[in-house]
Amino acid sequence: MPDSAARHADVLALGAEATAPRAGGLCRAWHAGRRRPAALAGAAIVMLFAVMALGASWIAPADPVRTDWATVRKPPSWAHPFGTDDLGRDGLSRVVWGARISMQAGVFSILLAMAIGVPTGLVAGYHRGALDQLIMRLTDAWLAFPFLILAIGLVTILGPSLGNATLAIGLGATPTYIRLTRGLVLSTKEEDYVQGARALGAGDLRVMARHILPNVTSAILVQATVAIPTAIIAEAVLSFLGLGVQPPAPSWGTMLNAAQQFLETAPWMAWWPGLAIFTLALSFNLAGDGLRDWPDPRDY
Repeated sequence: MPDSAARHADVLALGAEATAPRAGGLCRAWHAGRRRPAALAGAAIVMLFAVMALGASWIAPADPVRTDWATVRKPPSWAHPFGTDDLGRDGLSRVVWGARISMQAGVFSILLAMAIGVPTGLVAGYHRGALDQLIMRLTDAWLAFPFLILAIGLVTILGPSLGNATLAIGLGATPTYIRLTRGLVLSTKEEDYVQGARALGAGDLRVMARHILPNVTSAILVQATVAIPTAIIAEAVLSFLGLGVQPPAPSWGTMLNAAQQFLETAPWMAWWPGLAIFTLALSFNLAGDGLRDWPDPRDY
């Protein structure tokens, strides 16, 4: 009995060590930030866009949908720092409100993909067998459709709107999380603490929730960080094609669609939404690269 109790304590300690946050996490994050200033800059810009999206109603200097025929296609000025569009609407206000739509579509679509893909991949990787084969064959068939083509097809069926565009982008990104989670689970389930928990009689649900999922979460979050830019660009493409946000709602994609007719006479109409898409996508990628490298103990 004493030996059994000792083994039980060792297994619990090992599992706690594997699932608990690493000691000195804040210190390591500080040193990681100093070594990767590009990642810090990317994270700071992402936070700036997030604040802009949440506080759009206070930050935007004007109503983004109010037309003013006296200021049609005016170049940047003190009154309108980003100029005005073909209907006299303030460009800065529309870019600020467009950040809310892009962040909403990017973040919520990836959260939807994770909500479906992570549990599915977890079950497939843990149980294997016929269930795993069925899930993976369906996933392979799902991946046979190009991501953007699948999103366009789904929105065409469901109807153009921001909600349907978010749903289509999320469903298109789901197979990636199924395959990623399954691969991580296949390697994690062979670890000693998982085998020890199963030997002590822990049920499948407890093993997956307490010992496997916490140890694959970091890799999934990194994938989510670098996938959000793709979702943001996809939303802009859908809105550009008229399948996402519908006018007069301010979206970077619809702004680019309206600007294509005036590239020679009013190029500033395309400058700012294009620059916003580029900056936000690049910042998410830089922050994702830093997040991916941060847990690596070889850097310390």
